[in-house]
Amino acid sequence: MTQSAAQAGTQVTPNGWSAEQIRADFPILTRRMRSGSQLVYLDSAATSQKPRAVVDAEREFYEQHNAAAHRGSHQLAEEATHAYESARADVAAFINAAPADVVFTKSATDSLNLIAHAFASATMLAARGHSADPKFVLHEGDNIVLTEAEHHANLVPWQELAAKTGAQLRWVTVSPEGRVRTEELQSLVDARTRVVACAHVSNVLGGLLDISAFGIAAHNVGALFVLDACQSVPHMPVDIGSTGADLAAFSAHKMLGPTGLGILWGRAEVLAAMPVVDTGGSMISHVTMEKSTYLPAPAKFEPGVPAMAQAVGTGAAVRYLTNLGMSTVHKHVQELAASAVQQLSEQQGVRVLTSPDAAPISAVSFVLDGVHPHDVGQILDDDGIAVRVGHHCAWPLMRALGVPATVRASFGPYNTAAEVDRLVESVVRARRFFG
Repeated sequence: MTQSAAQAGTQVTPNGWSAEQIRADFPILTRRMRSGSQLVYLDSAATSQKPRAVVDAEREFYEQHNAAAHRGSHQLAEEATHAYESARADVAAFINAAPADVVFTKSATDSLNLIAHAFASATMLAARGHSADPKFVLHEGDNIVLTEAEHHANLVPWQELAAKTGAQLRWVTVSPEGRVRTEELQSLVDARTRVVACAHVSNVLGGLLDISAFGIAAHNVGALFVLDACQSVPHMPVDIGSTGADLAAFSAHKMLGPTGLGILWGRAEVLAAMPVVDTGGSMISHVTMEKSTYLPAPAKFEPGVPAMAQAVGTGAAVRYLTNLGMSTVHKHVQELAASAVQQLSEQQGVRVLTSPDAAPISAVSFVLDGVHPHDVGQILDDDGIAVRVGHHCAWPLMRALGVPATVRASFGPYNTAAEVDRLVESVVRARRFFG
């Protein structure tokens, strides 16, 4: 990749940066919506906007380097392979990991499914007398421990795994105020626990979970700790090895990168023990008509021609975020979330479900008394404000909170304090409109 594509974007000075400065890097933020209002994009927890540096990096790959990575010995194939593996190194550096421990997948959801499918595969192999690492083998009566706050992507794969293997699904409950009752781990995790899985940051309430308790509980009984880091890695510094996780998943599109690419990180010894799930070219060591052997991770989990342009765009995204400084990004989005909680809490008829005590990272959920969140969202959309309304792929959490749905505003580095003010003004207008 050329230097211009790698370094494109606002140059951060010793005095730092402001959201107003970097907004010029995000062309979509200049849009006027159908109402004529200036776009206020407050849905970064669903997907983030992309800076020009990311779009330029993908375009340059297609225009100058497009070929199948890890295939062919011609110059373009060499350049494509270098670009793809350089992106892996960039992502690894971003989370303070070794490149060999970073697997590219289709999405974070795909990453979590890959882990669950690996357990199912190992369990089936063991049942047929084949070799499988005991870490990944489930028996009837074993259990998997989650929380009631999980996104469906970190719930449904485990439900399916339990159904296929006879394992039991257990969960830490959530209080009506949104607190994950971590103390329940003591009674839920036992000698038959094989997996403990949780989200680092809630995609609904935005609170940072005390994941150390989950990692300790898992490791005390020899279970694997799986971390959903989708809402933490984009918004705060994350040293993935120090989280205590054995496996972790996050997605490029929530961290200024392109869609179609997820990241699975694993400890080297865990990835080595984890059986393959999908098979095909590029992940093969040796093939006969009777059997095949596989390359070490990450290659053994990446069959077929990879998502090269998406990986290159993701590399540009993490360089962009690194240039901003993740500690500064964290401070910025957390201040916006805190301001939204405070201002919305002051409005009559508005119930903020995100607790200020939880120090929300970037997402804030609320409801307007007597008004369905979808109706609130329509008023906000009329004002050019893009928020998420609904159950946010977290139905069990909605039931725990006693609501059918919420309005969620979520922030990125490109959002401003003035946009928080516009959100609050629009919510007030919605309250008046519905009486």
